[in-house]
Amino acid sequence: MRRLFSCFVALALGLSALAQPSVPKSYAFAGQTVNLERSDMYERMDREVIAFTYMHSTSILMLKRSARFFPQVEPILREYGLPDDLKYIMVIESNLDPKAYSKAGAAGLWQLMPAAARECGLEVNANVDERYNVEKATRAACSILKKSYAKFGDWLTVAAAYNAGQGGISSRLEKQHQKKAEDLWLVEETSRYMFRVMAAKMMFEDPASFGFMVPEMSKYKYIPPKEVVSVKDPVSNLVEFALKHAVSYAQLKTANLWLREDKLNNTSHKEYKIIIPSE
Repeated sequence: MRRLFSCFVALALGLSALAQPSVPKSYAFAGQTVNLERSDMYERMDREVIAFTYMHSTSILMLKRSARFFPQVEPILREYGLPDDLKYIMVIESNLDPKAYSKAGAAGLWQLMPAAARECGLEVNANVDERYNVEKATRAACSILKKSYAKFGDWLTVAAAYNAGQGGISSRLEKQHQKKAEDLWLVEETSRYMFRVMAAKMMFEDPASFGFMVPEMSKYKYIPPKEVVSVKDPVSNLVEFALKHAVSYAQLKTANLWLREDKLNNTSHKEYKIIIPSE
């Protein structure tokens, strides 16, 4: 029995080893080719490839969720003239969990901090938090990413700046006499961040090479809303509002995570668009 168990373990380890993709000599990200032959670059990329390969439940959930969020995000990236690969920043920021909230206070798919969100014109308070609005948060992120590229001219450096802040990366580039963030001595989180983005792209483009078989039919598809209702007045009871539009309060809240309470104050009579889900 012990020998049989050992055989099963050996087989499982062998299959796992086969599932892990190798690190290429170079990799294209956002139209730029990154040389991964240098030993430190190879090891940093290999670490992230291994991480994505063996964090099974998280990787599978991300692959499933991508069918819901990529169709909403990709057209906005194109509208802003940004590379499609930048959607993988969103992937590693939130694991494609629209409810994601960090200890530091970052929220939503793009993990925007309150100050950065407000600078981009988003409303952030106890009643309304537009960091949870997929379209508005993506537009805010695009604005940040576009300005960052105008400053650095390198997409991996832009990725590092999204994690650590433009000021912090600029300061380190100057002090360490480098031109790209990949050549900087950084805190571990930011140092890994750039390579996690590339590893995420590798996994999404070829999940089978990471050992994941996720059929299209099993993914969480994007379902267009039944209706989008514009409101310019307060909504005192969102439960009643939901029932009026033939959906449950839970369905309404899931489709509109930016509504943080069971009412919409809207004392300024601002126009809000509330999604009425199809199902």
